[in-house]
Amino acid sequence: MKERVLQTELLDTLPPDDPDAIRAREEMLQVNGIMGNHRWIERMVRRHREEGWRITELGAGDGALSLRLVAAGCCAEAALHAFDLAPRPEHWPVAAHWTRGDVLNQALPETEIVIANLFLHHFTTEQLRALGSRISPVTRLIVAAEPARRWIYSVMGRVFCEVAELNHVQRFDMQASIRAGFHGQELQQALGLGGEWQVVAHEHPLGGYRFMAWR
Repeated sequence: MKERVLQTELLDTLPPDDPDAIRAREEMLQVNGIMGNHRWIERMVRRHREEGWRITELGAGDGALSLRLVAAGCCAEAALHAFDLAPRPEHWPVAAHWTRGDVLNQALPETEIVIANLFLHHFTTEQLRALGSRISPVTRLIVAAEPARRWIYSVMGRVFCEVAELNHVQRFDMQASIRAGFHGQELQQALGLGGEWQVVAHEHPLGGYRFMAWR
């Protein structure tokens, strides 16, 4: 898998209340739990944040990751901002901010931390460069968990989907995500992060590409 290949994922084409979409989102929580994405992002935020820092999650989905960070004391509800094409979840805190829209068409909030989980791989290199240019000057930390683009993870994903009996949406989207994933310094280069940023990127044995940048 030398080059990234982007393909529309099935979940992005289904209404939020579609039964297959609901099941796929539930299965995604299972996948995240196994890969440890939420746990890793929480650890990185805890380790590097400073008191009073605000957090923006890109592609927040059902809000599970953001709410985990609030529950862990990583930020107050009023210091939390989420972006997603989906509507504000019913259980979203009143004090927290929710923007329904396209992150490529709006200015990003002025928060010290930006996080993303299985979201950035949806964008082309050109779109990621545009997104990187929208990062606020006050942002000090970027933490992202994305798919790693390796053929072995594609094979492992197929086996897992079969064993776990995941639905057709998750089976298709998982493979599409891997083909659109990253390795090496690709994400840093795509976002156009300059020399003021220090960057660490590594792969998790279960197929995760873990990226952190700070300045």
